[in-house]
Amino acid sequence: MTEDNATPCCGSAAPGPEEPSWFAHMLGHCLDYAREAHAHGRPIVGIMCEYTPRELILAAGAVPVCLCGGSAETIPAAEQHLPANLCPLIKSTYGFSVLKSNPFLEMASLIVAETTCDGKKKMYERLGERYPMYVLELPQKPLRASGLRSWEEELQRFKAELETRFSVSITDERLREAIGVMNTERRLRRALAELMKRDRPPLTGRQLLALKSSISGIPAELEALETTLATLGAREGPPEYGERVRVLMTGVPMVQGAEWVLDLVEQRGGLVVCLESCTGVKPILDDVREDAPDPVAALAEKYYHLPCSVMSPNEDRLALLRRLAREYRADCIVDLVWQACLTYDVESYAIKRLAEDELGLPFLHIGTDYSVADSARVEVRVDALFESVRPLGRSGRGARPGAPGPAGETAQ
Repeated sequence: MTEDNATPCCGSAAPGPEEPSWFAHMLGHCLDYAREAHAHGRPIVGIMCEYTPRELILAAGAVPVCLCGGSAETIPAAEQHLPANLCPLIKSTYGFSVLKSNPFLEMASLIVAETTCDGKKKMYERLGERYPMYVLELPQKPLRASGLRSWEEELQRFKAELETRFSVSITDERLREAIGVMNTERRLRRALAELMKRDRPPLTGRQLLALKSSISGIPAELEALETTLATLGAREGPPEYGERVRVLMTGVPMVQGAEWVLDLVEQRGGLVVCLESCTGVKPILDDVREDAPDPVAALAEKYYHLPCSVMSPNEDRLALLRRLAREYRADCIVDLVWQACLTYDVESYAIKRLAEDELGLPFLHIGTDYSVADSARVEVRVDALFESVRPLGRSGRGARPGAPGPAGETAQ
């Protein structure tokens, strides 16, 4: 098993030349950390979604590692058991279990899943035949107070499961300490993301994506984030970054190995200044209250309001995109949807209306899968999008009404 094949949910195997050595070898560092923890009796807990609070896992003394698959190479093995017309993320994740080729998965004492989309739920039944599973029941009506109460009760059950399974007591003190660790990580990643608001950001969207670790709570990772922020914060990007089309990218997560669409967008003259998805800024915009009387209730409040497309109605995602388009001065919006991801696919029309009718931004919906065989078609459509942007004037130069200019002023 090589580092390149060990495919957890987040991070990049192709960091940029300016990135510090920790992130250049992030996957190897995470694998070493997990193996050492496993050898010393710390449980490895695999997670499949940003709705799973890593804080509870850390407070139980375990190591949370993201397991979503991003490799097209494992999909044929998955299709021996799963239908071909299924989301590639689901098939890739399951394929790793069939091939036993992800060391994080093979070390896991528990896999925590969640009831988001139907395809994942049914895949978890198959995965549960091979590994110990706990499936979080996620209510999907964000406007109902009963949904939040139900989610808090579910997190209390999850806490009890961790305590029983690992023979630990998750005290409020331990949970607040874990919340502090995750808040620190969120604040650092948020500050790095905000560097992309500049006229000439010091890095590309692809390089920013590479600064997301596969495992949360590693002290060396937090130190590397602080060092990277200090270094990049004092740097201005090359002049050509200021001439690129500023892209707000939304839609499905881009996990390691499945970043080819982002790569293509930037190769064709775009700069992904903001990635809204759950591998981007969506999970890091809000912290968990560290002084809350009930830390589990605080976790429920933060995680329940993530605006995933499984939520109905999902007005919070539209509100978030309005905010991000303004703050990052987007020239256009690209909505990426993996094959058979029905919730994001159906919601794409609402994003199109928001972009074109309300924000006056060119919009492109890209429906594809993990195979780069689709790249020629996507390239043509991205080129056409960028050609439609250029005659409108560049928001990076303060042209778009309502957008903040380089010093934060608003264009009239």
